[in-house]
Amino acid sequence: MRFVFIGSGSLAVLTGRMLATRRHEVVLIERDLATIEALRDEWDVGFIHGDATRPAILREADPEGTDLLFCLTHDDQANIIASLVARSLGYRRVVTKIEDPELEHICAELGLADSLVPMHMVGRYLADMAEGQNIIEISDILRGEARIFSFRVSEGQAVPVADLALPSAARAVCIYRNGNEFLFTEPDTRLKPGDEVVVFARASALKVLRERFG
Repeated sequence: MRFVFIGSGSLAVLTGRMLATRRHEVVLIERDLATIEALRDEWDVGFIHGDATRPAILREADPEGTDLLFCLTHDDQANIIASLVARSLGYRRVVTKIEDPELEHICAELGLADSLVPMHMVGRYLADMAEGQNIIEISDILRGEARIFSFRVSEGQAVPVADLALPSAARAVCIYRNGNEFLFTEPDTRLKPGDEVVVFARASALKVLRERFG
């Protein structure tokens, strides 16, 4: 698979290196040439020098050939603009990092479904830990062929869960509605446009899930 990263912060570099180690193609877009030169000496991936909010730069990164674009700069506005430009250019999926939780609903209204608020996630983790809750990492429970897949419900998919025609090796387990409302699914649970459906599946079912639900 092919992944493009905007920004060269610690989150982008750590994630990119993990993907490169797993033999995926990784490309990093960075506006600071000195940063590119420093990373190039220690990281064998592709680099593009330029401002990723500019359509020409994102076109150079090959929208059609990219499986996922990560917008991970330290500037929330730049990440949002780059995400919107990328979506207009045909990138299949875009992850938008924002530091200000107040911008999360803006991303939702703009259709940026995969928004990421790292400090909010860390804060929730620490609050749960402080209360003595038994915290289980996703990596601890996903073993063997077990995988998690999620997708946003479109108008045409607003049907009962039983009518989704999921592969036999996949089960819808819950949905998020209106942002953070958590609901377990039943076969007769009727989905609404904008719901995020969380699916547990075997790795062998992921290709069909991606093709069917994006």
